[in-house]
Amino acid sequence: MSKAITDADFESEVLGSSLPIVVDFWAPWCGPCKAMLPTMEELGSEYEGKVNFVKMNVDENNDVPGRFSIMSIPTFIIFKNGQPTRTFVGLKSKEEFKKEIEAAIA
Repeated sequence: MSKAITDADFESEVLGSSLPIVVDFWAPWCGPCKAMLPTMEELGSEYEGKVNFVKMNVDENNDVPGRFSIMSIPTFIIFKNGQPTRTFVGLKSKEEFKKEIEAAIA
């Protein structure tokens, strides 16, 4: 399961991560966000030890979503070495998501 993060721990959890990390910006009322949950869980298992997966509720956190200009959800940002390397918005198939991850961590 993806770990929930907040504005307060974003720096340490994401920017300080030694592994590439996928941040899922979501909200509980968002249908497409809920639809992505099974995919996120599967990818989290497949990439365990290689890529971390976290989620940030945009209703409860304003600073980080604002800093990265999150306008639509779900938005996914892949960070590597503390830098955003890929950003994509909306529903993705598991295979499309894997391609984004592989491109970001290559």
